[in-house]
Amino acid sequence: MKTVATIEQTLLTFMVPMRDGVRLATDIYLPAGHAPGQKLPVLLERTPYDRRGTNHGDFTLADPEPRSKPELARAFAAAGYACVLQDCRGRYGSEGVFTKYLNEAEDGADTLAWLLEQPWCDGRVGTLGLSYGAHVQSALACLDPPGLKAMFLDSGGFSSAYHGGARQGGAFELKQLTWARKHALLAPETEADPLRKAALEAEDIQAWIGRRWARGNSPLAAAPEYEDYILEQWDNDSFSPFWRRLGIYARGWYDRYADVPMVHMSSWYDPYSQTAIDNFTGLAPIKRGPVKLVLGPWTHGQRSASFAGDVDFGPAAPLDGNLAPDYVTLRRDWFDRHLRGLGAPEHLPAPVRIFVMGGGSGRRNADGRLDHGGRWRNEQAWPLPGTVPTILYLTADRTLSETPPCSAAAPLAYDVDPADPVPTLGGAITSGAPVMYAGAYDQSETAARADVLVFETAPLPEDLELTGSVVACLYVSSSAVDTDFTIKLIDLYPPSEDYPQGFAMNLAHGILRTRFRHSFENPEPMEPGAIHDLAVPTFPTSNLFGRGHRIRIEISSSNFPHFDVNPNVDWRVPGAAPQVARNSVHVDRDHASYVMLPVIPPTR
Repeated sequence: MKTVATIEQTLLTFMVPMRDGVRLATDIYLPAGHAPGQKLPVLLERTPYDRRGTNHGDFTLADPEPRSKPELARAFAAAGYACVLQDCRGRYGSEGVFTKYLNEAEDGADTLAWLLEQPWCDGRVGTLGLSYGAHVQSALACLDPPGLKAMFLDSGGFSSAYHGGARQGGAFELKQLTWARKHALLAPETEADPLRKAALEAEDIQAWIGRRWARGNSPLAAAPEYEDYILEQWDNDSFSPFWRRLGIYARGWYDRYADVPMVHMSSWYDPYSQTAIDNFTGLAPIKRGPVKLVLGPWTHGQRSASFAGDVDFGPAAPLDGNLAPDYVTLRRDWFDRHLRGLGAPEHLPAPVRIFVMGGGSGRRNADGRLDHGGRWRNEQAWPLPGTVPTILYLTADRTLSETPPCSAAAPLAYDVDPADPVPTLGGAITSGAPVMYAGAYDQSETAARADVLVFETAPLPEDLELTGSVVACLYVSSSAVDTDFTIKLIDLYPPSEDYPQGFAMNLAHGILRTRFRHSFENPEPMEPGAIHDLAVPTFPTSNLFGRGHRIRIEISSSNFPHFDVNPNVDWRVPGAAPQVARNSVHVDRDHASYVMLPVIPPTR
C-alpha cells in the first residue's frame, strides 16, 4: 500500500487481489481530516480509461476545461465520501489480460467485497461511471453483491449487447473496431513493447474499416488479446449463448439484479439510449428502487453541451442549470439522498425525464448550427402514457399516406452494391473517430442516392410530436438470399434564407439483417424473388416536428461505417464473393408496407 498525505485529503493506493490472484490498481480518496477508524460511505468507479486520466465529457458550462478523475474524486471526498477509482483488469496500472466486458461482474464483486473489509468503509457502496464505467456497474448489479446500495449509470450498462451496443438487427457495430484499435495502442502491453507499438501505429484503420478481419490478418494482429475478442464478437452473429453471458446481458438477470436506487441516463444521439430504456422498463416494475430514466439531446457523454453535430438544441439542453446545477451536484445529491439518507435536493422527482427536441427558430446560429430547440419534460412511464401508434403507408409516388394503397403498383427497386454502401452521416454513435461521428447532420447527400428510397408527408399543418421508436413494417424481396434493410427517421425543414435547400435532420436509425427477420437465434435465408415481410425498428427519439415541416423516412440497405456491410451472399458459404443485390420494397394493395409512428397528442 502507498499513502500520500496532502493538506486537504489522503490518497491511498492499493493493488486489490481478485479471486484468481490478478491485482487491480485502486486509488482511495479520503476527506480532509479523516480520522483513523472513521467509517464512510464509499463511491466506486471502475474504468478501463485510466483511473488518473480525464474524460472528455467532464466539463461544465461554467468551466469548459474537463476535470480529471482525481479532481472529481476529491470533490466527492470533500462531500464526505471515500471515493474509489480502479483500473479494470489489463488496463493501465492493473494486472491481467483485458477481455472487453466479460470479467467485470466478478472483478466488481471482488472489489466490493474488499471494500467492505476496509476500516474506512461503513458498509454502504454506491457506483457511478460513464459508458464502460456504466457497463461494469450493471455487470456487478447482476450478482446483487452485499454492500451495493445505489447506482448512477451514465450512457451504458448493457441490457443486451447483441441488440444494441455490439450488434443491432444482426449487423455488427463497427465502432467496436475503432475502439479496439485506439485502446490496443494504450494497453500496458503496448507501452512495454516498442515493436508491438510500432506495428499497431503502422496500420491505417481507415483502410481496414471496410474489410472483414481474420486472426493474424487485421490491424490488431500485433495485439492478439484485442483481436481475439473483436473477432469473437464479430463471428458470433446469431443470438447464441455467447451473448447471454454475465456482463453483456442484464435482461437475463433482472430477477436477481440489485434492488437499489438507480439512475439510467443516456441521450438520443448515444448508442446506449435503448439500453437505458430497456433497463428502466425491465427493472422499474419489479424493484422498489427508485429507478429513474433520463434521456437528453446529447451525443455520448456530452451532457453539458447544447448541440449534437450540426444542430443546436438551445439553452435548455445542457444538464447544467436544467436538471441540476451541474453533473457533480446531480450525482452527489443522488447519493446523499439515496445512499446516506440525507435531505438533499431531489433533482429527478419523476420516474422519467426526457428532452423533447424541436420548437426552435430554424435559423443558423452564431456557431453555424441549426437552431432546433427543445425542452425538458417529466413523465411517469415509458412508453409515454397516451402514445397513439399511427400508421403511415409507403406509396408508389414516394409519399407517406394515412390511406392504404387500393390498387396494384410496381415495387420500388434499387441495386445494393457492397462496394458502394450508403455513408453514415451522424446518428447514435460513439468511439467512431476517425471514421464516423455522432449527432444530427443534414442528410441531403444520402437522399440523393439511387439506392435510397425516400418517402415524405405533405407539410404538416400543425406541430406533431413523436416520442418512442418508429417501426417500418415492410414487404420486401431481393435477388439475394441475405441482405440488409435500413430505416432513417428525418425531420425535413422547409427551405429558408439560412438553408435554401432546407435541412434534413436525422433523428433515429434502424437496421435488420434479413436472415434474422424471424429469429435472432435461428437465421433463415430468403427465397430470391419471393416476397417476405419484416419489421425494422429504429432507436428511440423524441422530437416536435414543426408546422410546415415534413416527416421523411429513408429506406435502404446499408449504413456504413456505422454497421458492417452485408455482402448479399449466403453466409453459410465461407469466402463467398460479395455481389450486387436487387432489393425491392412492395407498396401495392396486397403488400402495403408502412411505418408505425409513436404520436404524442398535444392534449394528453
